[in-house]
Amino acid sequence: MNDMMQNSEGLDSLASLHGLTLDNLTGFDKMVEKAEPEFRETAQAFQALHSRHAAAFAQMLARFGRDPEQDGSLMGTMNRVVVSMRSMVDEIDQDTMKNIRTGEQFVLDAFDKAISSDLSADVVEQLVTRKAELTALLAAKS
Repeated sequence: MNDMMQNSEGLDSLASLHGLTLDNLTGFDKMVEKAEPEFRETAQAFQALHSRHAAAFAQMLARFGRDPEQDGSLMGTMNRVVVSMRSMVDEIDQDTMKNIRTGEQFVLDAFDKAISSDLSADVVEQLVTRKAELTALLAAKS
């Protein structure tokens, strides 16, 4: 399929995945700042993964003539605020993994939607690989 002939539904699902990834990245940026020392490495691992994924999704969207988001949505701001507020009343530590898994489930669902859409085979292959990376990280840090 020609790069410019991707369907709108597939590109919309890729754009949604990109936006959710940016939103989670915003939360992890704040989490790295506020995390307890023993949890900081975990937060940094998620931050790095989402940073790499967001850049890759932006490139994919640009390839198909879409202007990728730069900052995510209001949910990213909410993620940052929630992490900041939680750090005032509780520690950002291993107990945070339950909340992380909940947030990452939205990203995993967005991966599934994009993977099952009518995107080109090379894009789907990249999405499958990146979903596996996130799944592996979640398993390793649980």
